Amino acid sequence: MSRLETKKPSLCKSEPLTSESVRATLAVLKEIVTSCYGPSGRLKQLHNGLGGYVCTTSQSSALLRNLPVTHPILKILTTAVQNHVLCSRDCGLFTAILCCNLIENVQRMDLTPTTVIKLNKHLLSLCTSYLKSEACGCRISVDFSSTQIPLSLTHSIITSKPACMLTRKEVEHISTLILRAFLLTIPESTEDPVILGQSIIVPGKGQRVTDSTVLPGILIDMSEVQLRRLLPIQKPHALKVALFCISLSGDFSDTGEGTLVVPSGVSLENAALDQLLNLGRQLVSDHVDLVLCQKVLHPSLKQFLSSHGIIAIDRLGVTLMESLSKVTGTQPIGSLGSVSPSSYGSVKEVSSTQFGSKHFFHLIPDKATVCSLLLCSRNDTAWDELKLACQTALHALQLTIKEPWVLLGGGCTETHLAAYIRNKTHSEAESILKDCGCTQAELQLMTKAFCSALESPACSLEHDGGEILTDMKYGHFWSVQAESPSVSNWSDLLSRCGCGLLSSQEQLGWSFLRSRHPPFAPPTYLPRADVGLAAVDSASSLTVDCLTAKLNGLQVAIETANLILDLSYIIEDKN
Repeated sequence: MSRLETKKPSLCKSEPLTSESVRATLAVLKEIVTSCYGPSGRLKQLHNGLGGYVCTTSQSSALLRNLPVTHPILKILTTAVQNHVLCSRDCGLFTAILCCNLIENVQRMDLTPTTVIKLNKHLLSLCTSYLKSEACGCRISVDFSSTQIPLSLTHSIITSKPACMLTRKEVEHISTLILRAFLLTIPESTEDPVILGQSIIVPGKGQRVTDSTVLPGILIDMSEVQLRRLLPIQKPHALKVALFCISLSGDFSDTGEGTLVVPSGVSLENAALDQLLNLGRQLVSDHVDLVLCQKVLHPSLKQFLSSHGIIAIDRLGVTLMESLSKVTGTQPIGSLGSVSPSSYGSVKEVSSTQFGSKHFFHLIPDKATVCSLLLCSRNDTAWDELKLACQTALHALQLTIKEPWVLLGGGCTETHLAAYIRNKTHSEAESILKDCGCTQAELQLMTKAFCSALESPACSLEHDGGEILTDMKYGHFWSVQAESPSVSNWSDLLSRCGCGLLSSQEQLGWSFLRSRHPPFAPPTYLPRADVGLAAVDSASSLTVDCLTAKLNGLQVAIETANLILDLSYIIEDKN
């Protein structure tokens, strides 16, 4: 068919970042992500003007998924952040804020993209080397024989999601449950590498948050009538399980364009049913106690199994199959032929469980590393946010067991790292100039822009007009409430730093964040002796971040900013 209109030429735009409209769009995105950041971040409602689902959130995963973006530069930025969140689950807003601010800071300077990118890469390498080094003064080793740091990590993640709408007591309860669920996924054997199990989140909407609980095994939602028909079952031994991933309904698969030849007098339905009943007879002779099917069981097969005392459950869905395989210790059966005895699995026992108005069939494993987190919340919106937060916390714990370190949270890592970079570029300027081939003025300008961008997520934690300070010894983040009385000594207004590790009663000097002050070298050790972890009396007193997630977010932010700053042309096909 011929075209109805002539093909339009592609639209080519040079130096896209010089456009005022692009800068304004980036500024809007920066304001959106900045205003969502931290425990007191402002919520966003995203919805289609024509109606439909309304998303209320402050989390980057939900925000960017529902935020319509059309400009190519914004698509690069948001896609990079979404890919980071897909891998790390956490620190999405941190990544977006850092990237937007670095681009904005560089635009104010008269430096070539080549110089900017070269210096950005060098400064990023200084950050990553420091955060991975034993001499890092803003990271804490994690010992899983103690629950303090892991519990602090889960507590920090949950409290940073205000749309969950939790009280302090509820936060403590959920944080403890997440850690308990995670510990249940760790196998008792010490094989290398360690293969972690799964935590399945089961919805309990409309219930109190404090009704949430963790149970080993799998909960299968079903009606009370079904449960009464299936249970009770008493066995003195473990129950043998057959797990099927194919349809046992007797239907025929689509033959496509082929032809199915059926001899005269043969009924396909009866032939299929006979095959299913033969399978049922084998299951009975093999002393199977429980049949689980991803798809549909034929009513006659279900009745046959039930008459022989075998529990049959169908329509389980594909999402549960991997977990069921772990719980039963077997791979799903994918054929209607003879079943090998090695294809069967087992569970310790089965029972019924009730939470509120919901009834569950409970598969209790012997040693499997699968558990169910029954997550309760008052309404759908809060539950959706809480589910995302719990998934983030569980993933952060998984990353931490692989790399057992956490970073100080509450803005302290960002301000400490900025102080380290300022001192490093000041004390080792000659070697940096030689490595990067730039001038002293260019290094100073780029250091200022880079460190200011590093501090921007910390600044974003304050949403109520309060003052933000940093101490001149450790480089930690301190916040003063808005409209506080003027005092000659800051320690009269301050209590603890952002991460909760430092007390204002120490002999510290303070300065407004981003104000002019001489570079200083923050200690390359944690302040353990005087105000260290011994001074932190509970998990809620210490705020920490997952090292792996934040380090990956830092790299993604700088590399994405470099990519966008290096763009010379944007070519769009308007057809």
